[in-house]
Amino acid sequence: MIKAIIFDLDGTLLDTLHDLADSVNHVLTCHDMKNRTVDEIRSFIGNGVPTLIARSVPAGTDKEITAECVREMAEYYKDHADIKTKPYDGINELITTLNIRGIKTAVVTNKVENAAQILCRNKFGDVFDCVIGDNGKDRLKPHPDNVFRAIDTLGCEKNEVLYVGDSDVDMITAENAGLESIGVTWGFRDEETLKNAGAHHIVNKPCEILNIL
Repeated sequence: MIKAIIFDLDGTLLDTLHDLADSVNHVLTCHDMKNRTVDEIRSFIGNGVPTLIARSVPAGTDKEITAECVREMAEYYKDHADIKTKPYDGINELITTLNIRGIKTAVVTNKVENAAQILCRNKFGDVFDCVIGDNGKDRLKPHPDNVFRAIDTLGCEKNEVLYVGDSDVDMITAENAGLESIGVTWGFRDEETLKNAGAHHIVNKPCEILNIL
């Protein structure tokens, strides 16, 4: 019996693409680097800010400059993370229904933890049992460390938890954690990518997750 669902954040619960793209391009502009398209940024998201920046700066960029860009991105995004960001259609209704049914919910993301917690609170209130992100100590997805932290907080067994995400990183994370996975097609990766990464289920609308329950 499923007692809890762990959600990814970017591309799964929230459409954060344009705020991320604007923040990346702000940093690139400050360093006289060519801006990236929204589609490029979409393909770079999933492994945290350091990887996002490393993929966005020109090939061969000095490591120290890249690290500086990472710091600047984190600082800028902190104040510009909630300008264009919004929940995907049907997400609020899904979360409400899960709460009514007594299904526990958590968020595990590679976004900086404080930023993730603020966004979740702003968009959803205090509905999640925990919101876990990059705390600078634990390994990020696809390592399962933070998923295990969430499971401990939820007080569930692994066979009682579903993992929902929009990327190959998420599907691999679920596999590494030993969880059944649901891939969503409204986010940053396509259905083929999700299937190739081992998704157990594919959904096209948030309400379809209730059918899997």
